[in-house]
Amino acid sequence: MQISRLFEIVYILLDRKKATAQELADHFEVSVRTIFRDIDALSSAGIPIYANQGKGGGIMLLDNFVLNKSVLSEKEQNEILMALQNLSATRYPDIDFVLSRLSSFFKKSDINWIEVDFSPWGSDEKHKEKFNLLKMAIVNNQVITFDYFNTSGIKSSRRAEPVKLIFKDRAWYLIAYCYERNAYRTFRITRMGNVRITEDFFRKRVSEEQPADLEDKHFRRAIDIQLEISPAGAYRVYDDFYEKDVIKNKDGSFTITTSLPEGDWIYNYLLSFGPILKGIKPQSLHDTLVSKMEVMLRNLNRENDSQ
Repeated sequence: MQISRLFEIVYILLDRKKATAQELADHFEVSVRTIFRDIDALSSAGIPIYANQGKGGGIMLLDNFVLNKSVLSEKEQNEILMALQNLSATRYPDIDFVLSRLSSFFKKSDINWIEVDFSPWGSDEKHKEKFNLLKMAIVNNQVITFDYFNTSGIKSSRRAEPVKLIFKDRAWYLIAYCYERNAYRTFRITRMGNVRITEDFFRKRVSEEQPADLEDKHFRRAIDIQLEISPAGAYRVYDDFYEKDVIKNKDGSFTITTSLPEGDWIYNYLLSFGPILKGIKPQSLHDTLVSKMEVMLRNLNRENDSQ
């Protein structure tokens, strides 16, 4: 059921006083049965709406019903619009219509204060739709299917009940009850492919505890590290670390003291700094990274020799 359609039905009836179910169905391009379900929903929400049968009948609001903005303070009006803007930023279906109508009703013009795009730079439209698709599956309690690549690059097919989307350290994750594992799991959304919403609905389980074996680096035990970054790496320092963790040295270099989740991912992360990385502590982390770099160099040289 669309929020925007319910809101516009009320808006139409306030403007026209009366409309037939067929007129509303034609306007929204839905069935008459759907319109009557909407009327029931509005009535259950406390809107005094009713339908008269026969010639001259139609769907109406009680004569004394008014959508009175004066009952809301300026602060409350702004808070309502801000909440709707948050939903709009997450691309909640059809929320822009509601936001536009209420903004006009409250005589507010400055409504474009936030825009959020959950997809990486350069991603195509199909990737951009993935987040919205998962969100709708959660809202409607529908089972999803998808392919998933774990941290070892192994692909598996999954069928799951989506529960919650989580944003953690610049990445989105989905918590879902996985039928293949008979337990809750956490999936990194960028590793999910061929996401489909099925026609199967589910009831939310009584126990929705957090998964016991969250599958990604951001949820593991943290280790303390210290990095030395050259002056040329200033852009990366303030992109990746909190200011409180950064010391700018007299020569323009940076010392970062922070904690990162343990795991093999950390070596790929450190390698991404390239020549701006000047030092690493603890020593064990430094030694392992150097060892991996030596292996990589041998592999590259071997590939060049074979050409």
